Amino acid sequence: MTRKSPKLSYEGRVVLLALLAGLPGSACALIMLWTGDYAARTQWTLTIPILCAWLGFAMAVRERVVFPLQTLANLLGALREGDFSVRGRSPKPDDALGEVMREVNTLGSTLREQRLGAMEATTLLRTVMREIDVAIFAFDERRRLRLVNRAGERLLASTAERLLGQTAAECAWTRAWKARSRALCRPRSRAARGAGECAGAESASAGCRSNWW
Repeated sequence: MTRKSPKLSYEGRVVLLALLAGLPGSACALIMLWTGDYAARTQWTLTIPILCAWLGFAMAVRERVVFPLQTLANLLGALREGDFSVRGRSPKPDDALGEVMREVNTLGSTLREQRLGAMEATTLLRTVMREIDVAIFAFDERRRLRLVNRAGERLLASTAERLLGQTAAECAWTRAWKARSRALCRPRSRAARGAGECAGAESASAGCRSNWW
């Protein structure tokens, strides 16, 4: 069974291409230098700068290519985490890198505006719901509670901080409605009136449970 040789990373391919680009010129210069009638001191004096310049320019190409990509990765990571205040800058806004930076900054501004609009809409919705006397509960696609007004808090005898994020079963709807039904079923005057109120409370509880579930 043959093992596949590990592929070079993106940075490694950039360095390899830079070295290959400078290889013909460096090789010709060294061949002419070492095959010509030059003193050994001159040969070594020129060989070291040629090799250093070759390797140095290859590393410089790597930095010029990889560093902007790392900057873009950091910008996109900040956008993914919700930090829209980070902005990218390019020395030349008219080149290809400048256009990419400009598009990333535009994306950050768009996401920031959308987030502010969603926050304003959510705040307005919470304000309207808070003033409604009817108990309102809003669930997400995972059936977890996301919005509840004051009437809902009073109905479940709990605060919004404790209720948000819970499912309907975790919020104990059944226990709350049973407790409310028992409170409505308490006899006030005669046994017949108490039985009628109990039946009305049970029917109202069943109707509300059918609407919620």
